Amino acid sequence: MSLHTDIKASLKEAMKAKEHVRLQVIRSLMTAFMNELVATNRTPQDELTDEETLAVIKRAAKQRKESITQYEAAGRQDLADPEKEELAVLEEYLPQMMSQAEIQPVVAAKKAELGIEDKSQMGMLVGAVMKELSGKADGADVKAVVEASFA
Repeated sequence: MSLHTDIKASLKEAMKAKEHVRLQVIRSLMTAFMNELVATNRTPQDELTDEETLAVIKRAAKQRKESITQYEAAGRQDLADPEKEELAVLEEYLPQMMSQAEIQPVVAAKKAELGIEDKSQMGMLVGAVMKELSGKADGADVKAVVEASFA
């Protein structure tokens, strides 16, 4: 069963369990899925592939993270808390991201493979590592590990 279908099924479960936050997040995801289908010239009855579904969920999670950061910077914890709850629901559908400790060997191997020794080539190294770890690691974590490798 595809991820898109799983999320559709979760919608019914959330309704029956009266989980308001989960229901709200899943409804917004279903809307985003429909928008993605329409944007790619498909009908709303079609389904997204798992990769496309994950891309939509990652986009929604990133929006929530940015909102949380902005609300906390403005001292609006009352607005940040609901966003955190929504983010927790979204993260249930995302694959587990690699930790910085798991990223370090990959960075070291890529650094050696590409022969990068100068800090000015850090962007190229981050790009190469992100390409290799596509979807498995957070970009901010990769950047932090790469910066630490030049320290």
